Amino acid sequence: MIDTLLKKIEDNCINVDIDMVKKAYYFADDAHKSQRRESGEPYIIHPVDVAEILAELGMDTSSIVAGLLHDVLEDTNCSFKEMAEIFNAEIAALVDGVTKLGQIEYKTKEEQQSDNVRKMLLAMAKDIRVIIIKLADRLHNMRTLKFMPKEKQKLKAKETLDIYAPLAHRLGMSKIKWELEDLAFRYLHEEEYYELVRDIAEKRGEREAYTTKIIGEIQNNLDDSGIDSDIDGRPKHFYSIYRKMVSKSKSLEQIFDLTAIRVLVNSVKDCYGVLGIIHTIYKPIPGRFKDYIAMPKPNMYQSLHTTVIGSEGKTFEIQIRTFDMHKTAEYGIAAHWKYKEGDESTDDNKEKTFEQKLVWLRDMLEWQKETSDAEEFMEGFKIDLFSDEIFVFTPKGIVINLSNGATPIDFAYRIHTDVGNRCAGAKANGKIVPLDYKLKTGDIVEIMTSAAIKGPSMNWLSIATSNQAKSKIRAWFKKAKKEENVNRGKELLEKELKKQSVLWSEIAKGDAYEKIQKRYNIHNVEDIYASIGLGLVSASGIVVRLKEENVIEKEKNSPEAENKLIEEQIAKSERVNTDTSKYGITVKGESNLMVRFAKCCNPVPGDGIMGYITRGRGVSVHRIDCSNLKSLVEYEGDKVVEVSWGTAKGASYIAEIRVKAEDRKGILLDITRVITDANLYLNSLNANSSKGNEAIISIKVKIDSVEQLKELMKKIKKLDGAMDVYRMNS
Repeated sequence: MIDTLLKKIEDNCINVDIDMVKKAYYFADDAHKSQRRESGEPYIIHPVDVAEILAELGMDTSSIVAGLLHDVLEDTNCSFKEMAEIFNAEIAALVDGVTKLGQIEYKTKEEQQSDNVRKMLLAMAKDIRVIIIKLADRLHNMRTLKFMPKEKQKLKAKETLDIYAPLAHRLGMSKIKWELEDLAFRYLHEEEYYELVRDIAEKRGEREAYTTKIIGEIQNNLDDSGIDSDIDGRPKHFYSIYRKMVSKSKSLEQIFDLTAIRVLVNSVKDCYGVLGIIHTIYKPIPGRFKDYIAMPKPNMYQSLHTTVIGSEGKTFEIQIRTFDMHKTAEYGIAAHWKYKEGDESTDDNKEKTFEQKLVWLRDMLEWQKETSDAEEFMEGFKIDLFSDEIFVFTPKGIVINLSNGATPIDFAYRIHTDVGNRCAGAKANGKIVPLDYKLKTGDIVEIMTSAAIKGPSMNWLSIATSNQAKSKIRAWFKKAKKEENVNRGKELLEKELKKQSVLWSEIAKGDAYEKIQKRYNIHNVEDIYASIGLGLVSASGIVVRLKEENVIEKEKNSPEAENKLIEEQIAKSERVNTDTSKYGITVKGESNLMVRFAKCCNPVPGDGIMGYITRGRGVSVHRIDCSNLKSLVEYEGDKVVEVSWGTAKGASYIAEIRVKAEDRKGILLDITRVITDANLYLNSLNANSSKGNEAIISIKVKIDSVEQLKELMKKIKKLDGAMDVYRMNS
């Protein structure tokens, strides 16, 4: 194994310390000697294969050594300090960074996955080699995924497709990206994968013959023109073909460009020369030419792309680039170390160029600091990784890359925060355009600003498409209108506390309060008011979460309180279980469990219902349209359980309805008469006059079923002056 690794280092790398690599190999071999892979093979095979992948990428000594050692800190007794002493601090830091990333697993809870991705971004910011080593680790794990259980195969494959393959793309490492995608595709959509492989294999000979013919025609013309070139036909990867079939609803027979012709030349001048020759041989398809040499992608990719029609009427794509561009296209950011190790000069410009290529990472890091909501962060993170790009120009000719669908607002905030905040209008190609105009590649964009404009408009949040712009707009409102948001939030929170009959001092404590503080970056009650006022979090969501978690926590550690709680639970269990048999509620098919009906929505038989497992108070039953239930699902979906109505009879339920009616004499008498005629018991009635000669009447009645309630509402609605009758919900 060590000989194979050293041979790959010799073939692909420059200035690697072979003695250090051997030292790391024997150290790792000894550290993992008692461990086995899922396949039953010695564990050392995995770190050596990871190091080989890094060697193929042309990485430096520290990266290859860290690849050999990447599981040592996590799986053995070796400490960080010991590793730093045996090797060096740089290698130990790389291994430590990869070790922390090793905890990332795909989870359904956005909050947990968000925390893991944030750690990964921070590790990348410190040293980009950490994620390159992690990608090599993930690639080998995907290559050996067949030894894992089926369920774990799918989880790893989905995580790879959601996070690691897009990251490889962002780093320009297409060789890694394509293999990760094809491997993930194989395990996520096994039937479609093998069917596609089979269908493509059936006509491989015919395609290869046609490709060989095209390559020959191009080669002859380039030789006649005196252009040195290397031409080959690259079959498109299975996942990219599958994605095209799904997105465009096409069969395999309808997709013609299954093979891309790649032409490699020595200079940029030759690239454009080859393009001219190809367009004289074949007819180009309008709108299918892309110049990524003049306008490189953010991941450093450079190439000319053109789609043409061949002599047999078949379309095919041709990519033209230099040999250096091809290395960057294959290895992306990893190519930097090969050039760096082979360059004896101390030119700082190259380092600056390298840093500029990671601008997207810094933007994402800056944005994630301002984004406290886990779901919003993960959604934005995936959008940033997956989105296609457009290229537009400033009036001075500077190229700005934006995500597809971007608007002038996104452009303005990309230029500078102040330009965005004072944006008064925009021009595209010299003509005034609306702020929701969708920019296109090649547009020359000019932002008109005004000192009279104090800040952005709230509706810009629905117009902007980039996380960067949205984050800056929210930041402006958060800062400029904090006092207004605080007052509005305070009013909403106090109203919600009153509605749910709790005191803030009773519930703003414990683990739940700490989780809310962490999630929304809240340090004090004023921050909570501001977040509610700005709409970042709902008052009902915070109150419900805190109430459910903490209202029964008083002095829970004292023996007296514990005994009292036990006695109360026994009493409740006896009382509620008796009621349960009457109500006929079952929880996941089990009856005679401790249940209670949520007062916020008062469910009755016939309503769709769900349950929430509370601490010490059994299962709280809510209507499925209850806003409090939605908040509970958002925060703690694992505590929400299926419940259903049984067949028991004889129970009564409180339901609340609200009547909006003309404020006329006798309206209350008419309503109470309808309730009496229906042989129903009136629990409470509250009436208020509002503007415009309207009366709002809240009624609570005891009923047997939702059908009985609907019938009552129908009768009240027929009363003279009744404008609307609706059921109350939280």
